[in-house]
Amino acid sequence: MKLNEIQELIKFVSKSNVSEVELETKDFKIVIKTGKNLTTSAIPQPVVVPNTTPVIPAVVSAPVTTPAPTADTSSSSKVNETKTETKSESEDKKYHVVKSPMIGTFYRSSAPDKPPFVNIGDVVEVGQPLCIIEAMKLFNEIESDVKGKIVKILVENATPVEYDQPLFLIDTNI
Repeated sequence: MKLNEIQELIKFVSKSNVSEVELETKDFKIVIKTGKNLTTSAIPQPVVVPNTTPVIPAVVSAPVTTPAPTADTSSSSKVNETKTETKSESEDKKYHVVKSPMIGTFYRSSAPDKPPFVNIGDVVEVGQPLCIIEAMKLFNEIESDVKGKIVKILVENATPVEYDQPLFLIDTNI
């Protein structure tokens, strides 16, 4: 099976409502798990040891990226937030968005001790590598499909990305 066929299979699975697909031939076996329909318990169960107080295991949760609203928000500050978000979104719309072609882990460089492929402010050419996405132990270089200047890097290094998730904003008006 070719790499592009595997990528298409990953795209198909991510768009469908299945949580796991397994494909096996005489030469290879592929298992794709999307994480859909998986349930986890967020409430820790206490562990009671005789003659002691209950011990509650620590719960590890993913970091929350959106700030929690404060109790002291006025209507004028909400209006200002909305105007700021709308302005930012309209500014972002004038840039070309490079999106992830697959599910995997985003890396800015080819190795931990190597410099990033691109930084904010760099001018990139068509076909120039921007990052690497690791999927199923395969490292896939993601190349620029336009010539332009990197305006924003939308993903942190070594973090998981979803199919079609925005990765970079590129200003093509240079």
